[in-house]
Amino acid sequence: MVKLFLEGGPFMWPILAVFILGLVIVFERLYALITITATTKAFTKDIKNILKEEGIKGALAACEESTSPIAAMYSEALRHSGKGFAKVEKTLDTIGSLEMTFLEKNQIWLSTVVVLAPMLGFTGTVAGMVTAFQDIAAANDMSPAVVAVGISQALLTTLFGLIVAMIIQVFQNFFLFQIDNLVIDMERSSLDLLDDLEERGVK
Repeated sequence: MVKLFLEGGPFMWPILAVFILGLVIVFERLYALITITATTKAFTKDIKNILKEEGIKGALAACEESTSPIAAMYSEALRHSGKGFAKVEKTLDTIGSLEMTFLEKNQIWLSTVVVLAPMLGFTGTVAGMVTAFQDIAAANDMSPAVVAVGISQALLTTLFGLIVAMIIQVFQNFFLFQIDNLVIDMERSSLDLLDDLEERGVK
């Protein structure tokens, strides 16, 4: 693998740099989303009973102890529960949008890696073909041995660029799937909270 990498020419290094950047973001997002998913499941499992048994004050205390985005929504909504039902709904919408922005953090950089890696690979391909034609011109010969280095470089950069893009794309699709599930949980929890507050007479 190292030999193939070195044979790919100078464009292999920016492809490697882009891949490393992508992997750093992947590991950061993987850790963040796994943690958020776990805390969200734990929070949604308990908060309804806490709200019924301990009231708004107890629910606020539970929200303070959780790092779930749903806890942040509940916390702000419950703080505004005395200002009326419409204010609670507006608060849930606002905080929900902010939390979604956090969930989608760094997705743009993963998209950049997915686009940039094959583009660098194709640029390396063009550079390799230029090298091949220069070798032909210098040797005044069309034999395979003359153009082998340039064509090999051209194909390797494309190959590595596409492999990088595919790996990062798989992770990005997985993250988007996880984010969609979390957003559904957030919306469901918002409706549950509104129902609970309505039962408590918040208007």
